[in-house]
Amino acid sequence: MEEKNLFEEISLLDTEQINPLSKDINSISTIEILEIINNEDQKVALAVKKELPYIAQAVDMITKAFLSGGRLLYFGAGTSGRLGVVDASECPPTFGVSSEMVQGFIAGGNAAMFKAQEGAEDLESNAERYFSEYNICQKDIICGIAASGRTPFVIGALKIAKKKSIPRIMITTIHRENAKKLIELSDVVICPYVGAEVIAGSTRMKSGTAQKLVLNMLTTASMIKIGKTYNNIMVDLQLTNKKLIERAKKIIMNISGIDYDSAVDLLKQSNGNVKIALLMAITDLDINQANTALASANGKIKDAIKNIKK
Repeated sequence: MEEKNLFEEISLLDTEQINPLSKDINSISTIEILEIINNEDQKVALAVKKELPYIAQAVDMITKAFLSGGRLLYFGAGTSGRLGVVDASECPPTFGVSSEMVQGFIAGGNAAMFKAQEGAEDLESNAERYFSEYNICQKDIICGIAASGRTPFVIGALKIAKKKSIPRIMITTIHRENAKKLIELSDVVICPYVGAEVIAGSTRMKSGTAQKLVLNMLTTASMIKIGKTYNNIMVDLQLTNKKLIERAKKIIMNISGIDYDSAVDLLKQSNGNVKIALLMAITDLDINQANTALASANGKIKDAIKNIKK
């Protein structure tokens, strides 16, 4: 009976429906297959656009958590879980933040990033250990990611977080009308409805693309709001390879107008801290003064400059 109930539940999912526009996809030419996929992909950005008010609410939640020393913690399985882990892993080199600030937990653990771990997503209780192991508390944000909106591992995380009064965000690609249970479990639900996939049930396609776009927005907008950019330029990047070192020099030169050798010297003086080097270049402060000014402005270069000019 339980198996039949699950069968019926899955059969009704938006992500499992047959797409009439691709029903003959195995009988057409290569270019026609690609045209169908491309046409369907074009619907994704518009679906995300409709969810911008909810995404904005989520960004404000995340920003508040970051400014209070909290973390953004993704929970997902399969493609959704991998997307969360990838987004989290890209934040430190891009924005110069700690690897603990944004983290991704995937059902089945790290091994599931490379090979599906059978049954790992099927128990809500599998999410429990992360809350004690990572000391997840009310300062943090839990963000569930599940195209189907029903993944037990993700639902379990939301339930535990709700019980502990931890703020909760949910990202799914089912229609909002079908997300009532998720709305009850979450503070904000983001539902970019992309419709049936080109290949029925293959949520690595449109659903995965929609989730990736939303995750990009959540972390990028939140990082902007806590001062990780100067205008539209990354200024808090970590100099972990030669490319990033040269990018840092270019950033300092472009914004401040100094030459290459001066940028090299300021980066050396600031121990590779691009924001400090940039502030020194713009204001002629020494390193100690620049550190103090930036700290007083909560890491925001423009605010630090305004404070200096007062």
